[in-house]
Formats: sequence, structure tokens, C-alpha cells
Amino acid sequence: MAKLYIVPTPIGNLDDITLRAVNVLRSVDFILAEDTRTTSFLLKHLGIEQKLRSHHKFNEHATVQLVAESIAAGRDAALVSDAGTPGISDPGFLLVRTCVEAGIEVETLPGATALIPALVQSGFPCDRFCFEGFLPQKKGRSKQLQTLADEERTMVFYESPYRVVKCLEQFAEVFGSERRVSVSRELTKKFEQTVRGTVAEVLDHFRTTEPKGEFVIVVAGKPKVRRAQESQEE
Repeated sequence: MAKLYIVPTPIGNLDDITLRAVNVLRSVDFILAEDTRTTSFLLKHLGIEQKLRSHHKFNEHATVQLVAESIAAGRDAALVSDAGTPGISDPGFLLVRTCVEAGIEVETLPGATALIPALVQSGFPCDRFCFEGFLPQKKGRSKQLQTLADEERTMVFYESPYRVVKCLEQFAEVFGSERRVSVSRELTKKFEQTVRGTVAEVLDHFRTTEPKGEFVIVVAGKPKVRRAQESQEE
């Protein structure tokens, strides 16, 4: 029986594609791409004949059933996003759920994702962490942050360069200006950079240095000692 393959693609450095991912992309009957232009560039680099269909957040509700029916009829499919692992802050969940409910096998390949390198190189504990992805742009943003005020695990966020300063300002309000953060930008690319320090220090940096590129913000969890002290004061 045919199956759906979830295939991670490089987040910057094209050499990060795995041999297994290349073999899958070569062998499937069609490839579902978040942006066919971006994926066309990757496939050309890999010397793979294009077998692309568009699959993104604006059309996935209308197309997932047709895709599932194509796979059920015997056609292997691969799902890719513009960068990283589909389903992680990218389209993918809806199609996977539809295939699982239809009894179609889903095989997910390991591979590139921005959150793990940023987490590991932050220097914060990474045995337990929570991934929050992109915060809501407006409605619900403050409320979601407030729910994390007492989070003791390391927290990982994705953010747009246009909202990095605002995001750090909100972190200062909710977590405190002395909380430790690690901000990574342009991971695996030529101008990759990680800025570490307190929220106040990193905020000062990006107030004077224009944020550019794709950002991952890693925030240290609330110190347990401080939480214990607050409990005693109460």
C-alpha cells in the first residue's frame, strides 16, 4: 500500500538534506510543497525531476481528502515545507490526521528543524523543554505568556524579525528583565548568530542592531529556588 512521507528539508544550508530524504523525494509519485517555487529550487539543486503539487495553509482544508484518496489509490506522496519539518509551525497536521483516520501509513523522516539546534546551543537545560512556536500576533498573546510565567522548563519560541524587540519587551514584563535568554538567527546560514544574556541585555542589543532573518528565542525556565522562596513568603 502507498504511504505518505513527511520529509524535512534544510532550514538554510542545503547540505543538511539527508540521503534518505533525497531517495524518498526521487521515488514518490508526487510531492506536496508549501511553496512550489522554494521546493523547485531545492529539487533542481538535488537533480530531482519535479512532481509538485501546492499544499499550504490556505488550501489544505480543501485538498487533504483528495490527497488521501490519491495515496489510497496507490500513489506515494511526500510532504515538504519551505524549511524544516512539516507540521512544526508549518502545514502538515491536518493531512497527517486525515491519512491516519483513513488507515493510510504515515512515515516521518528525521531531519532539519530550527528549534533543536537553538535549544542545544543555548546552554540551558534541554532534558525537559516546551516548544511554544509562534506566539499569537495580537489577540491572546499576553494571556499565553502569562500562562508561562511559572514555567520551570526551558521554553522555545519562533519569532519574526519585525516582532523580536516587542517580544523581548514582553518577556521582560512577564519573566523579568534578569531572566536568561538565547536568541539565534539565521541558523545554518552564512550569517548565523546567537546572542546570549539577560532579557535586558539582549533587548538592548536588538534595539541598536536591526533584527534580520529567521529567529528562535530560547528562554530559561523559572528558577526553582525563586519559586520556593515565593511560596515561603506567601
